[in-house]
Amino acid sequence: MLRISVLFALSGFALLGQPSTYVGSVACKTCHPQIYNRWSKTRMANVVVDPKVHPEAILPDLTKPDPLVKFTKDDIAFVYGSKWKQRYFTKRADDYYVFPAQWDVTHQLWRAYQAAPGTDWWTAFYPNDNMQRPTGPLCDGCHSVNYDIRTKTPTEWNVGCEKCHGPGSAHARQPSRANIVNPARLNSLRASDTCIQCHSQGQPLTNPIEGKYYDWPVGFEAGKDLSAYWKLEDHKLGEQSFTHFADGTAHKNRMQGNDFVQSAMYTHGIACFSCHDVHGTENNADLIKPANVLCLECHGPNSPNGPRGPSIEAHTHHAAGSAGNDCIACHMPKIEQTIADVNVRSHTFKFITPKDTETLKVPNACGTCHADKPANWAADQLKTWTNISPWRVAN
Repeated sequence: MLRISVLFALSGFALLGQPSTYVGSVACKTCHPQIYNRWSKTRMANVVVDPKVHPEAILPDLTKPDPLVKFTKDDIAFVYGSKWKQRYFTKRADDYYVFPAQWDVTHQLWRAYQAAPGTDWWTAFYPNDNMQRPTGPLCDGCHSVNYDIRTKTPTEWNVGCEKCHGPGSAHARQPSRANIVNPARLNSLRASDTCIQCHSQGQPLTNPIEGKYYDWPVGFEAGKDLSAYWKLEDHKLGEQSFTHFADGTAHKNRMQGNDFVQSAMYTHGIACFSCHDVHGTENNADLIKPANVLCLECHGPNSPNGPRGPSIEAHTHHAAGSAGNDCIACHMPKIEQTIADVNVRSHTFKFITPKDTETLKVPNACGTCHADKPANWAADQLKTWTNISPWRVAN
């Protein structure tokens, strides 16, 4: 009898075979107040904000005229984003649509926003007009919990607790490890699926779904096998596309998953949560610890995991405390576009050589700091690094 109950619970069902349902993040606060309070301050918890409730969420001054801006604050149903860019949703009938102007947070200016035909797979199935491209099938499944494609409503907006832990009514009623998903207790592949469901470019395996083309994995829930719902964007080595550089490294933001599944980290059982805590930390990108501290817990001088050198400085050939001595400077360069010239970090963890830049047009780490120098300068510098194989980095 106990075994049957556990099987029910592990398959997402409460005791007595009743399905566990979504109840919203507030239901988690009673037992997990500290985690809830940390999470509530993260961008995950605030990616979509109603400006009528939080008018301060609108970053630009909409009273200043701009030829790109054809809307007022009263037209905005939701603002989306706050770190690199901010976009503005308006509601028409029973769906939302994105205005064709976005705020560049870094440069503090307006830029046009529209996915041009041929720049994403789904543009072939929607008119070339933002006001005919609803966010329901194209965006909202990742910006909410339990988005219902029929009613076009979620249990809650934003990346709430149940986005990563699955439906929580059974757990809220009778807390048990057996009736809630904890990605930390899943194997590394299923754990990372929790993040890859939204941090990747791809398509549902079955598309269209009820007559519409979706750009998120409809039907997937935490703990399930994402590959049963979602296929990552295809790439042919040697060809540069809107999504990938010619070597297979991501070309744009929201492709951390596409990068990560290629990496040695993923192959050896590292999961997204090995480095990030989505409940919120004081570190950039919600890292568990500052980047170099985190990397050096597994990698260090003469470590079997590398680098095999007497010191980090001997490995990087840069002075301690300099940008070039940071692990992520070379192994996670900022080469993936999020808006204009603002880039985010690669997640393949591989070192992209200057030769790759010359032959495949993939930006390399050296060039991100030494922007005034050509790729052959970097290649010549690497030839002087006697502890690095010249066959790998300089030819």
